[in-house]
Amino acid sequence: MASGGKLLLRVLIGALVLLHGIAKLKTGVGPVMGMLAQQGLPPELAYFVYVGEVVAPVMMIVGIWTRFAALLVACNMVVAVALAHIPQLLLLNDQGGWALELQAMFLFGALSVMMLGAGRYSAGGALGRWN
Repeated sequence: MASGGKLLLRVLIGALVLLHGIAKLKTGVGPVMGMLAQQGLPPELAYFVYVGEVVAPVMMIVGIWTRFAALLVACNMVVAVALAHIPQLLLLNDQGGWALELQAMFLFGALSVMMLGAGRYSAGGALGRWN
């Protein structure tokens, strides 16, 4: 039963983050480059968003190097919040929920996958330090 829960969590978080990555593949990382430049950082770092929102989620879904992939997703979310969502950190939305609940779900879901590992139902199997 526990491996089924791990599968569900890593596929859900991976798939939902991957959808954001697919959108960036279609539209490009121009807005992310702009946010990085505004913070005085090299705009080229924006291409790492493809690692955090495409490569790592696919690794999580498949179950290869799952803990490392989940760490990459979590790092990607920390950067996304720092660059784009700090003004919303203490705000509630119109329905009474936290304005950053989606970002929090991605961040803490990825951290949970990182701590739990992939489980038995993964390409990498239940064994291995990074799976």
